[in-house]
Amino acid sequence: MRAGDRIFQNLTTGAGIFVVALIALIGIFLVIQAIPALKADKVNFLFNHGWSTNDPKNMAFGIADLAEVTVATSLVALVIAMPISLGIALFLTQYAPPKLARPFAYIVDLLAAVPSIIFGLWGILVFAPAIEPFSQWVNSTFSWIPIFAPGNIAPNVRGTIFTAGIVLAVMILPIITSLTREVFERTPTAQVEGALALGATRWEVIRTTVLPFGKAGFVGASMLGLGRALGETIALAVILLIPQGRNFDWSLFDGGATFASKIAQNYSEFNNPTSAGAYIAAGLVLFVLTFLVNFAARSIVGKKGE
Repeated sequence: MRAGDRIFQNLTTGAGIFVVALIALIGIFLVIQAIPALKADKVNFLFNHGWSTNDPKNMAFGIADLAEVTVATSLVALVIAMPISLGIALFLTQYAPPKLARPFAYIVDLLAAVPSIIFGLWGILVFAPAIEPFSQWVNSTFSWIPIFAPGNIAPNVRGTIFTAGIVLAVMILPIITSLTREVFERTPTAQVEGALALGATRWEVIRTTVLPFGKAGFVGASMLGLGRALGETIALAVILLIPQGRNFDWSLFDGGATFASKIAQNYSEFNNPTSAGAYIAAGLVLFVLTFLVNFAARSIVGKKGE
């Protein structure tokens, strides 16, 4: 092996080891910092819905509500973003002429560069008032369905999971669309041309060739988008209203806080190590959850060799 190849191999190996070590050190730091707070916690950390950390000597905090709100907002975003991203990716790769597809793809990708605070302000000041009549109609018409029942911040229908989920869907659209588009573009040309030569329509080509080839990539991209949604902070902190007296009850018109937004909103308590440890413990759960989601995404893509 040449000296240059050996140096390059060592550098890339070292970079990989550094990243793994860095992730491990972050996890170890979170565990060490969280242990004192978990020992001082007077309730079950995993299943309690309350959060009281103002008094370091009498703390009672649990992540049940935080976990449920985090999962609910992320799932709403994913359910909305996945079909739209799939449609955009198919349009750009199968239908749009190159002169239109290229600039349109750039515009979609640029959405990823918009700061979270901009999305949050747009969501609560522009989008929420505009969608309020529709939200009220859904809430009143389908209130017999538990997920559309009046929430814990009723009659307010602006700062809810419904609104936050839609805004979050816009935020993860670029990630899912970009990765899905890249996968669809790598569909073997011979298969596409063969299907067309046999008389298949464009939709039949998509259904029998493009979608089967890119299915794993699309699912993997969606999982990566879910990982992004789980960790969103500022936009959700701006949009979601904190309920008083009622826990999260799996209604889209509930308010609440996610792991990340809860930590961001209560940074003033970080002056006490024990109180800060409670938020670090919540951050540890989010760290593990995000890691598992991204690991699942890589596994799904890896099985198909994408």
